[in-house]
Amino acid sequence: MDNAGYTTLTRQAGLLREMQTVANNLANISTTGFRKEGVIFAEHVKELDGEQSSLSMATGNVRLTMQQQGTLTQTNGSFDFAIEGDGFFMIETPDGEQLTRAGSFTPNGEGELVTPDGYRLLDGGGSPIFIPPDARSISVSADGTLSADGLPQTQISLFMPADPTDLARQNGVRFSVAGEVLPIEGSSIVQGFVEDSNVNPVIEIARMIEVQHAYELGQSFMDKEDERIRGVLSTLGR
Repeated sequence: MDNAGYTTLTRQAGLLREMQTVANNLANISTTGFRKEGVIFAEHVKELDGEQSSLSMATGNVRLTMQQQGTLTQTNGSFDFAIEGDGFFMIETPDGEQLTRAGSFTPNGEGELVTPDGYRLLDGGGSPIFIPPDARSISVSADGTLSADGLPQTQISLFMPADPTDLARQNGVRFSVAGEVLPIEGSSIVQGFVEDSNVNPVIEIARMIEVQHAYELGQSFMDKEDERIRGVLSTLGR
């Protein structure tokens, strides 16, 4: 394959990854706490020998999680929490501590707040959030202070990775962080609400059409380039 073919092939591979990313975003329009993704394209330029021009190749291997605020939907659930501003809840999973914006929790048999998957919500010290079994009312203030029957019990803390790009998606709404995770201030927790997906369907569908057209253009170029090379070989073989 010549340089033109390699260049187009790397572009096509990147566009395919972007199409898969857009499709995943659209599939999670209704997923509570979902954060949409984008693909970062990088250009690699190589100097060629002789008088040939340099060769430019683009790859799209890096996915970027978008942190725009999603719409808050009222549920009136005592254990439904939404975040206004930056930050994530910290939860305990079999694969270690992970971050999430999906704030729908429920007490388990031991009185600990857990996700629908059974993973425990943690406070700022890494301890589970416990709900007294005889509590008649639970309230959570904007700073995360959880009170039972008016008496403060613990505080739900919010966290951010020291490097905002250090989020690795583990499933639709959970993220692991390889580096340091720090507690943050300035954001607020809203009780009785959950945060919707931050996917804008109009933008995603428009992007899907754009990527599809770009992919078809690249495929057309490769087909014509293949015909050109076959024509040259056929002429030389006579």
